[in-house]
Amino acid sequence: MTLTIRDAAPGDEAAFLALWQEFCDGYDLTLPEGVTAFTWARLMDPACPLCARLAVLDGVPVGFALHQHHPSSWVMGDDGYLEDLFVAPEARGQGAGRALIEDLVALGRARGWRRLYWLTEITNTTARRLYDRFCGDDGHIRYRMPL
Repeated sequence: MTLTIRDAAPGDEAAFLALWQEFCDGYDLTLPEGVTAFTWARLMDPACPLCARLAVLDGVPVGFALHQHHPSSWVMGDDGYLEDLFVAPEARGQGAGRALIEDLVALGRARGWRRLYWLTEITNTTARRLYDRFCGDDGHIRYRMPL
């Protein structure tokens, strides 16, 4: 069993879209028409800060980490933001989620990011067990207002 982490590429579209649909289904989320295609186009646009890393197990994409970086007013440098992390249920427990986060940590250090952060639902105990291996939560609550 070989697990690798790499950038998503145009040829990964079908595999990514299947994983993305599983991710959305897990949240009981139906996105408005066109959002998924728009997201994929952004991920493939080198000028867009939103990027995708894939976990590939024996040649098959089994997970993704969508991330971006941005300037921060709290540190002398940029923050990395892990926006979405997903591993297909059949591939869980094999280290793909941990490898995706470790990859972003290494990527961020190489690019000079000062911090990496992410959010999860308070009830997502499975993900929180993984995240707690990296660091504790910082006690913040998210507020999100549609514009």
